[in-house]
Amino acid sequence: MAPEAQTGKQPSPALLFDTFNAYQRTQALKAGIELEVFTAIAEGKTTSAEIAARCGASERGTRILCDYLTIIGFLTKENGRYGLTADSAMFLDKRSPAYMGTVTGFILSPHIKDNFEDLTEAVRKGGCTHDSALEPEHPMWVEFARAMAPMMAMPAQLMARMLDPAADRKLKILDIAAGHGLFGLAFATRNPEVEIVALDWANVLEVAKENAARVGVSERYKTISGSAFDADFGGGYDLVLLTNFLHHFDPPTCEQLLRKVHAALNDGGRAVTLEFVPNEDRISPLESAGFALIMLGSTPSGDAYTFRELERMFANAGFSHSEIHALTPSIQHVIVSAK
Repeated sequence: MAPEAQTGKQPSPALLFDTFNAYQRTQALKAGIELEVFTAIAEGKTTSAEIAARCGASERGTRILCDYLTIIGFLTKENGRYGLTADSAMFLDKRSPAYMGTVTGFILSPHIKDNFEDLTEAVRKGGCTHDSALEPEHPMWVEFARAMAPMMAMPAQLMARMLDPAADRKLKILDIAAGHGLFGLAFATRNPEVEIVALDWANVLEVAKENAARVGVSERYKTISGSAFDADFGGGYDLVLLTNFLHHFDPPTCEQLLRKVHAALNDGGRAVTLEFVPNEDRISPLESAGFALIMLGSTPSGDAYTFRELERMFANAGFSHSEIHALTPSIQHVIVSAK
């Protein structure tokens, strides 16, 4: 059956053309961030001439860039004046406490992008064809810790409020692959009875310790350096945080780690996992389902796991049951697994 008979529409190259040129969306947003276009508009510079003067750019270039940013949904335009969308005002104005412009330092770094230069071969192989950055002490994770912290600040606070709503219980928390440390620190800054043990490579832990000092909880912030698979966790934990970590590995490897986590928890303790969790159809919701391609291109065997798959991993590691919770307005979910 011809495509037009199946869909009722004539075939069009529009989607094909748009996808071939999709890299331009990325570069336009990156240029807007680097030129501080969004901050300029927030300051009241709303014409192309005003924005150009503020950003040290040509008026022609600024007009074309701002028109394109409007076309793709990051700006508004009315009577020749540009404005910010709600998302841009929140995440792209440098004066906003939720500013996320630094994320480009990681997501658009060669460590990430170069893995997708030969995606065809990654599909053939079933995993990345280049440096996966999972080697010990890889410098990419220091970049990650510094660049991605703003993106994780909101989910970290949401997760702490979900798991420790009264913020008055004594808790010992292990933060695995702590990175910037924001997830553990969200608990520690709300609750003076929380003790954090952060685990990561030694070079990355320096970033976490800086953040702990910045929020004044260094005396309750301990560290373990090394691989989560090899390091001695110790024990007596009430919570173990597994944030954006399991998706790097295949299920048997995840279960190996989860058995260690299970053994480190107190009776009644819980593992708390933050992940991109697609529906069972694996094509929705868009952001979570699409994350699987990132794992295909950048890891040897990682994936975006459905809740059923995650639930099975935790059960195989000895956990009694798991529950999934939306973390609105974050696009990720929290899985809470009880020992």
